[in-house]
Amino acid sequence: MQGLIQRVKFAKVEVDGKVVGEIQQGILLLLGVEKVDEEQSADKLLHKVSNYRIFTDDAGKMNLSLKDIGGELLVVSQFTLAADTKKGMRPSFSSAGTPEQAKRLYEYFVEQAKALGITVATGQFAADMQVSLCNDGPVTFNLSV
Repeated sequence: MQGLIQRVKFAKVEVDGKVVGEIQQGILLLLGVEKVDEEQSADKLLHKVSNYRIFTDDAGKMNLSLKDIGGELLVVSQFTLAADTKKGMRPSFSSAGTPEQAKRLYEYFVEQAKALGITVATGQFAADMQVSLCNDGPVTFNLSV
């Protein structure tokens, strides 16, 4: 499972010109599901996302997590994160999970995040989405589990 996280001041997702998900300070997570992923992968990634220390403390050091600051989480399904880009000039998606598997794990991830008490917003699975954000830093990390 792949997760590209960005520390944001705000982020939103639109579908057909309508906002479907929006957060203030927190993390924008672009979530990619691979064939080998199961619920355990989602649990591991959620643990990392919610506890990864990317927010600054009073000393200006990245010492605080999303949970520490009470930040919000915007989860956007991102099929292209599962691409193999090592060969050629066109990405291969042979390692990507099926749409059914990806949707199931995406929804599972969101529900588990909500169960932790995190304020969660989402995009719309498999839709053509426009994502707007203010990356704070910029701070961006690619997390794999």
